[in-house]
Amino acid sequence: MSVRIVLLRSAAIMVLLFAAATRAETLPLPPNLISLSSDSGEEILLESTARRSYWPLSIQFVTQKNQAYCGVATMVMVLNALSVTAPPTPGIEPFKTFTQENVLNPSTERILPQDVLREKGMTLDQFAGLVGTYGVKAEVYHADTIDIDGFRTLASQALDSRGSYVVVNYLRRTLGEESGGHISPLAAFDAKTDRFLVLDVARYKYPPVWVKTADLYSAMNTTDSDNQGRRRGFVLVRTAP
Repeated sequence: MSVRIVLLRSAAIMVLLFAAATRAETLPLPPNLISLSSDSGEEILLESTARRSYWPLSIQFVTQKNQAYCGVATMVMVLNALSVTAPPTPGIEPFKTFTQENVLNPSTERILPQDVLREKGMTLDQFAGLVGTYGVKAEVYHADTIDIDGFRTLASQALDSRGSYVVVNYLRRTLGEESGGHISPLAAFDAKTDRFLVLDVARYKYPPVWVKTADLYSAMNTTDSDNQGRRRGFVLVRTAP
């Protein structure tokens, strides 16, 4: 049996397990988005050209515990995927893992107080600052500082590299979803369809979806009034050198 067939079979199993976990009463998707749990969505993943990030992120997938915690849930996924040393985790000692309860600490509090976070969520720059307190490298790219080709190149390369993850901050309604700003990690890129896979952490609202690069870039290239009028964008999170 060839290595490719083994990998594809393993991928199919992972897709089915992940898709089964995401089939809930979510909102209807607009026609420009493709659900990962659809036949075409699964096929795109199996044939995608950059999907190294999918495996660790799917294993560490969590649903945001409230409507303001999209950034917090994304932090948890990325830090666990990077195998960053986690703080003590009550209830599972001596094992440790990042959760939405223990990822925030006095260091993150100085950047974004939890009282503000619970009310407003977080911005692109705040996400980078918070995740950076754990010793990882977080590079911020606002959409007005990089064109669509630059975004496609940087993001697809990161998605096909070990120890490198892409987090996007975008405006849902630009994609035809409901409704405001949102943060989630990317997990794969498919050159043939020119789509990125967004692992939406609001699993109760939308499934993971394949988004056209142009649509995702437009959704990032929007003004965030909570971030001093800056554009949304993406963060490359890597293991610090």
